[in-house]
Amino acid sequence: MVLSAFPDVEVVGEAADGAEAVSAARALDPDVVLMDVRMPRVDGIEATRRLARAGPRPAVLVVTTFDEDEHVYAALRAGAGGFLLKDAPEAQLVAALRTVAEGVSLLAPSVTRRLVAAFAPAVPAPAAVPLDVLTAREREVLLLVARGLANAEIAGRLGVGEATVKSHVSHVLAKLGLVSRSQAVVAAYEAGLVRPGW
Repeated sequence: MVLSAFPDVEVVGEAADGAEAVSAARALDPDVVLMDVRMPRVDGIEATRRLARAGPRPAVLVVTTFDEDEHVYAALRAGAGGFLLKDAPEAQLVAALRTVAEGVSLLAPSVTRRLVAAFAPAVPAPAAVPLDVLTAREREVLLLVARGLANAEIAGRLGVGEATVKSHVSHVLAKLGLVSRSQAVVAAYEAGLVRPGW
């Protein structure tokens, strides 16, 4: 009901659990899936992981009442494009939908600083993705993505066109075997390319 009140948002389906969400998303091909963390049968993290394996569409915005670090981290590792709390105002929810639909990562303001500050010591890091497969320019683009810059901002910083930045981001994702900018940010932290506070 909340989303239907916005003229540029069309709700194309609903699901009662994670398995149903994956099936519905595959059948309906939405731009964005709003995914709860705690659901019966298949939880939102696993459902997000299944959707991400199929490719970059749809983007997944995890919306939950739980903002514990492990949920945020697990959602990003699974391929979610954003993480928002259910108590977010309606306008913020719709803005988050639009942001994630554009391929830009988004975290709820209440968890961003705490997560970044605690990222390195709090999360046992799996084997870091090797970045030596990237060109110098691709590493530079990855660094700016990890610092939270949008494609237009990266283009301005590097003095190139936005289409060139999109191409570099696509190459980074392909070379590292990733499906989203969120996963690229995690990979940059795990590889030591960027650290909290940089």
